[in-house]
Amino acid sequence: MSGPSAGAGPRSFPEAVAETGHDPAAPAPLDVPRTPTGSAEVDAWLERLADADHLATDGHVEVYEDVHRGLRDALTALDARPGPPAPPAQHGNRS
Repeated sequence: MSGPSAGAGPRSFPEAVAETGHDPAAPAPLDVPRTPTGSAEVDAWLERLADADHLATDGHVEVYEDVHRGLRDALTALDARPGPPAPPAQHGNRS
């Protein structure tokens, strides 16, 4: 048998990466578009998700938990803020 694969066994993954220069398992941006929500605080937390793009998969959990905690706190703060005072009740004169 002749040719480049004659007598050669399968290439190991590290050799394939070295030859191509691309590691498909390496961290890579997901390029998910983010639409502004109108809340600067929420938008900042959502933008933080981009930090996971450059981490290995096992590093994503820390970023996701941090973002989840921040979004949960922002949502909880909405319940804690006092709203405008209720208008006085209009009672009709019933006689």
